[in-house]
Amino acid sequence: MAYENKNFGDNRNESLFSKRIKAGKRRTYFFDVRSTRGNDYFITITESKKRFDDNGYDRHKMFLYKEDFNKFLNALTETINYVKTDLMPDFDFDAYNHDQENEEGMPVGEGVAENETSSATMSSASVVNAEDNSSVDDWKI
Repeated sequence: MAYENKNFGDNRNESLFSKRIKAGKRRTYFFDVRSTRGNDYFITITESKKRFDDNGYDRHKMFLYKEDFNKFLNALTETINYVKTDLMPDFDFDAYNHDQENEEGMPVGEGVAENETSSATMSSASVVNAEDNSSVDDWKI
């Protein structure tokens, strides 16, 4: 699920864009675009895990600034490709593609028609193609 927040106002803590990735039953990742007071932009990456002992969550947040976008993406892509090609070449990573879920968290096709789900998902193939020399700016997300 991704959304754009058009109500920028004076609240700089609001996300201008957000992408949520559910990872398993207890873990969710959030990718948020935020702005600074000087109208610059940065990304926060948050891991949120539901605690076993109560109803709370543990959250870990990372800030990624524009000058590091390409370096970060290149390092992540190289790392993922290493695992996929050198360490686990026979593993079927596509078996875990659950990125298209409906509002209830169900996979597409279970309870809601596919055309009712968000089309703002990014395929894993576009993230992990290290041999491709395209830049982040060339990608369509």
